[in-house]
Amino acid sequence: MNNYQADSNGFYGNFGGAYIPEILHRCVTELQDTYLNVLESNSFKEEFTTLLRDYVGRPSPLYLARRLSEKYKCKIYLKREDLNHTGAHKINNAIGQVLLAQHMGKKRIIAETGAGQHGVATATVCALMNMECTIYMGETDIARQHINVEKMKMLGAKVRSVTSGNKTLKDATNEAIRDWCCHPENTYYVIGSTVGPHPYPDMVARLQSVISKEIKNQLFEHEKRDYPDYLIACIGGGSNAAGTIYHYLNNERVKIILAEAGGKGITSSQSAATIHLGRLGILHGAKTLVIQNEDGQIQEPYSISAGLDYPGIGPLHANLAEQHRATVFAINDNEAIRAAYELTRLEGIIPALESAHALGALSKISFKPDDIVVLTVSGRGDKDIETFLKYDIHNL
Repeated sequence: MNNYQADSNGFYGNFGGAYIPEILHRCVTELQDTYLNVLESNSFKEEFTTLLRDYVGRPSPLYLARRLSEKYKCKIYLKREDLNHTGAHKINNAIGQVLLAQHMGKKRIIAETGAGQHGVATATVCALMNMECTIYMGETDIARQHINVEKMKMLGAKVRSVTSGNKTLKDATNEAIRDWCCHPENTYYVIGSTVGPHPYPDMVARLQSVISKEIKNQLFEHEKRDYPDYLIACIGGGSNAAGTIYHYLNNERVKIILAEAGGKGITSSQSAATIHLGRLGILHGAKTLVIQNEDGQIQEPYSISAGLDYPGIGPLHANLAEQHRATVFAINDNEAIRAAYELTRLEGIIPALESAHALGALSKISFKPDDIVVLTVSGRGDKDIETFLKYDIHNL
């Protein structure tokens, strides 16, 4: 049986590891030596579980979407991460990592954010735990997600506008890493997805694995079996997907469907479909698939969704694609918008643009009537309303 988890060096097959500058060696090594001991300790588990229940509102519901099921002629359950406190799955990871930072004696938290959900989640937890917080966010994303920016400021975080590159998630991550290099003693970097040097991909996946743990229990209550035929989730860096599939990776009966951002099409040069377009490279401290030119320079990605606008992919997902354990669809902007409106009109649920890409994959699959499908709605669409309103759904 294949093992799709990280090995002791943080590699998922050919992908992963820790490729870092010397100045960060101490920070990353300290984290590698500490994270498992803390995460597996009884005191951490008790505190983490209590906060997820009483503060976040977990377990998030597993909802049978009847009208959506009728449309696609199968049984579709939605894992409602949009109903968490702060409106997305990001809060699970933020709580876990800030607790870890406290165990390590760190006083200052930094983070990067694209769509703003990870930034809001991190700022929220820092307010709760009385930690200094600085969030790096690209100028482009600040403009299209200004409500989340104001939330972060209201929560007491400093928001740093990043004006380099494409002024999006990649560039925000670059600046956060530079900050970490300059303040290694007292600063903890909360990475928001399954990207970056080991141990971040493994750690974030473990913290988000509460999603698949709940799916197993909830599906058994609904269907008297604890596994679906299909799991569907969107991928940018890949944290909500990692959490959705974590406890099912070695169950070959479960088909894994991942939806990445096709942008204006994978042949358009305006896309963030890393698994379709990427080649092996190093990005933000890990070996993974990267959208790059012939000279190895990173090409700027594009997606209508700020949270998927990233030129790389988590090493877990790169390996799943290479091993053919996961099927990956590139969902373009128009397909995502259509899927968002479809869920809104059929079920009264407005999804985040990220989640809309997962919904866009439904039309790509030929389901059987007795198939059980679990699709993770990773976040709610409040933050994306202005983008939705720019589109005339009748012309799509």
